[in-house]
Amino acid sequence: MAMAMAGGRRLTQYAHGGGCACKIPPGELESMVAALIGEQVPQGPGELLVGLDDGDDAAVVRIAAGTAVVATADFFTPVVDDAYDWGRIAAANALSDVYAMGGVPVVGVNLLAWPRDLLPMELAAEVLRGGLAVAREAGCHLAGGHSVDDPEPKYGMAVTGVADPRRLMRNDAGVAGLPLSLTKPLGIGVLNSRHKHTGEVFAQAVAAMTGLNRDASAAALAAGAACATDVTGFGLLGHLHKLARASGVTARVDAAAVPYLDGARDALAAGYVSGGTRRNLDWVRPHTDSAGVHQDELLLLADAQTSGGLLVAGEVPGYPVVGELVPARGDGITLVVR
Repeated sequence: MAMAMAGGRRLTQYAHGGGCACKIPPGELESMVAALIGEQVPQGPGELLVGLDDGDDAAVVRIAAGTAVVATADFFTPVVDDAYDWGRIAAANALSDVYAMGGVPVVGVNLLAWPRDLLPMELAAEVLRGGLAVAREAGCHLAGGHSVDDPEPKYGMAVTGVADPRRLMRNDAGVAGLPLSLTKPLGIGVLNSRHKHTGEVFAQAVAAMTGLNRDASAAALAAGAACATDVTGFGLLGHLHKLARASGVTARVDAAAVPYLDGARDALAAGYVSGGTRRNLDWVRPHTDSAGVHQDELLLLADAQTSGGLLVAGEVPGYPVVGELVPARGDGITLVVR
């Protein structure tokens, strides 16, 4: 196991939150960037195909016939104590945004914030080594990056990929009548929260977070999918709300069909629920019809995931169907959970 301790403290103890649960809450984020939407398009090369308007997973610019550039950046605080695994998780999470758009990552650059007076640089090297291992697995170049001295450790990547502009997967392309497929089980957030508080290691959560969404993306494209998003810090309900709102539809979720990692329900019952998860649920609650569904079930559906799977509008062979898109309701409800 890679080094995880420094001065008698575990790596996750140097972070106020963990993984994608440390994101700025979705409602606050949307208010913050509202003034940036609809700005005049600059003169220059390329045509912006996907920007800020619907809060999609990455920006997409068409630069030539048949070629689009996909650009994203993602970084976060330690989600596990093992430095090498944290690097792997952060890299897989950053690459996921490109896969969610139907693209292929080409090159990434490291983003590292490190408390150099508190944590040994050997630990930072382990984080970077983990990121490199996943980039190599993805067939993505990793070249350089940027680092700063920071009181709290953070790591991630800025990633550039390519895609066919005629075969993008966007969060505004959902159509009523399509099923919803989920390519990774939920429960990463509550297991990570338990790990942070107790030090217990959950190999099933690490395996899920380090698994690339490459094959799921390829399978979705092969099945003809045009609408997808990845499930990360805003939870399944948060990301599905954004998808349904952008697409002008309502999404139905079959709670009993949603898969969970082993131990997730036990972690929830023990109270290991992050503040980010509770904020996710508060954000979507006004847009959700969940009559008869227990609060615990809704918390799991809103659980802040780190490097979660793809949520695809369409049936993807080999992955469970967890709901469907239906015509928009007239009352502003975007999510129906049963």
